[in-house]
Amino acid sequence: MPFLDNISLETILSTNFLLVPLLYITLSGLYLVVIPAGIYFYLNSRWYVASSVERLFMYFLMFFFFPGVLLFSPFLNFRPKRRKVRA
Repeated sequence: MPFLDNISLETILSTNFLLVPLLYITLSGLYLVVIPAGIYFYLNSRWYVASSVERLFMYFLMFFFFPGVLLFSPFLNFRPKRRKVRA
């Protein structure tokens, strides 16, 4: 392979050696932090007005991203908002 003559095996292994952990860190960050944070904001805005199909989709997201949502669980608050009662 003439195009690989100037590249040493050490250079090829060092870039792959750094690429794989970076890929794992990126994917785990997406799975554990970024996507569950988006799910949290989505659930917080649509929890009381969702249709039955949308609620099924919400439950699927909670199940699929459970480890990441579990990290955000101390911040989740789906209690009803206060009503304004006119006297």
